Amino acid sequence: MKIIKSAAIVALMSGCAIATMDVRPASAMTLMDFIRGGKKRTTQERTYPTQPMPGYDMMAPQRLEDRAVARPPRVSSPRYYTYKPEQLRKIATDRLVDPVVTGSVQNYALPPMLRIPLSDARQFLPQVDVRAPADVAKAVEAFYAGRTDFVWIEGNGVNAQARSALTVLADAAKFGLDPKDYAVVVPADDFDRGDMAAREKDLVRFEIAMSAAVLTYVQDTVRGRIDPNKISGYHDFKRKSVDLVSFLDKAATSADVAAMIEERNPKNQQFLALKQALERLRAETDAAPRVEIAPGTLLKPGDNNPELANIVAGIKLKASEALKAEHAVVLAGYQGTPQYTPELVSLVEAFQKEHGLKADGVVGQASIRVLTGGDTIASKINKLEIAMEQARWLPNDLGNRYVFINQPAFMAYYTDQGAEQFAMRVVVGSKANQTYFFHDEIQTVEVNPYWGVPQSIIVNEMLPKLRSDPSYLDRMGYQVEVGGRVVPSYAVDWYGSTNSVAVRQPPSSDNALGELKILFPNSHAIYMHDTPSKSFFKRDQRALSHGCVRLAEPRRMAAAVLGISMDEVGEEIAKGHNRALPVPQKVPVYVSYFTAWPNKDGKVEYFNDVYDRDMYMNRAFEATRAARQQAEG
Repeated sequence: MKIIKSAAIVALMSGCAIATMDVRPASAMTLMDFIRGGKKRTTQERTYPTQPMPGYDMMAPQRLEDRAVARPPRVSSPRYYTYKPEQLRKIATDRLVDPVVTGSVQNYALPPMLRIPLSDARQFLPQVDVRAPADVAKAVEAFYAGRTDFVWIEGNGVNAQARSALTVLADAAKFGLDPKDYAVVVPADDFDRGDMAAREKDLVRFEIAMSAAVLTYVQDTVRGRIDPNKISGYHDFKRKSVDLVSFLDKAATSADVAAMIEERNPKNQQFLALKQALERLRAETDAAPRVEIAPGTLLKPGDNNPELANIVAGIKLKASEALKAEHAVVLAGYQGTPQYTPELVSLVEAFQKEHGLKADGVVGQASIRVLTGGDTIASKINKLEIAMEQARWLPNDLGNRYVFINQPAFMAYYTDQGAEQFAMRVVVGSKANQTYFFHDEIQTVEVNPYWGVPQSIIVNEMLPKLRSDPSYLDRMGYQVEVGGRVVPSYAVDWYGSTNSVAVRQPPSSDNALGELKILFPNSHAIYMHDTPSKSFFKRDQRALSHGCVRLAEPRRMAAAVLGISMDEVGEEIAKGHNRALPVPQKVPVYVSYFTAWPNKDGKVEYFNDVYDRDMYMNRAFEATRAARQQAEG
């Protein structure tokens, strides 16, 4: 079949769609689902065949009049949720009392020198009201059900183990956590020695509360406070499990319980870089001079704009001394006028190049972010806290060899032997077709690929066209299959279900996936791939695809994961055949979302919140904080 080139359709549909049905599946649609209005059918449409093809729901054929007013269905993207934090539950301390408690009355009646401290303290357990997350409550119950001694109290007070652990909990902020989540009321050293029953009751409550706080901290450090899958349908993580009973068992006999608790925090170099940056920022203030540029400013060569004066002021503040020396005459001669003259355009282009931006003289969001100093210290701290939380969703050890994609940075990084080997620009999903946040393993590189058009694109973007022009896909060179059988596009009933209809674009110079795609099978049909739309990589803001990740240097990435040379990749492509090349050793890939993340030198860089996900994280933090601290209150 001759393939007719169409740059427009490639630009529109390059990449993959990640939408899910927000309505009933097409297979469940009835005739009435389509009778919702529409334009009048043409003569060509009225002669369109109505017999369902094999693989379709065999419902009665629609009347042509009904089809004339049928509105195409829509497939919607995943959505964001109102975050619902885990509610704390009361620890069932009433189940922890020994069946028979003897001698309690006699013990408290004895003189202080003869009384055995805490020997009968378990009788106060039913009166203890401590609340904790479900996993923590269950672990505390299991731990104390199997022993009669205590971990955090001894004699008439709190022991050294407890005090060292309390120091770690109070310092939780340095790991991006909220110390209030682990606050425990410590019994005062000064107490009424004439009422030892009241003292021991306070100590027993402290014992249970301390265990709950320590285990909550440990669980939070390992897997995070926030369940990512409750934030949105774009998050996909299996939450980590923590053996809390075993931890408490070891803590009871540990010589250094503080180190044991702190040790559970992530130890990879990225997390440590985030932690160090957080410590530095908390010691700083926002005293650095800043310039303000009106939000939404867009300055192009030849424009007149009063914000130009602020832009030049920003260059004076942020440019290197070398750049300012090179353009000293222009900077000295500028009088604050609004005319964006050629010499000022050259100045801006030099500044953009110095800061890794597209040097086109157009001052937009990315340039303004640099000119104004980007984030404030407060917003950077917030981004670091979010990044440290999200880092806990990933494996503690990212691996010796892996691919890391950071969507807000619009970059992909390849690491081998523990060191970054190269980085490249990427295009990620638009705000309407966002790329997911998850991790997987690269398994295959496919050269000269077919593009299997996702159902969301078939339904949302192709279907309206196909209902008025059934031969549209045939002319565009697409291959249509119904129930596994290749059929002409015009032979398909585009008013019926599309569930059994597959649309593929064969390999070609116009193929939406370009020369190759790199697969890591996942339920979201997301992968890395080439693209014929090379101009997109010149943009600073590259959230432009249907959800997949387009690579600026796909052959380089393919060669790296395959363990072969770029020339060998080129030879495979030159053969012109569609072929799947298995990756010799599976390579972890992290399709991530961090607005703060360290570069290869360990310096943390900050990025725009492309999808507003930090906003949803902050809401989740606040909801979790309210649930935990209300329970304590």
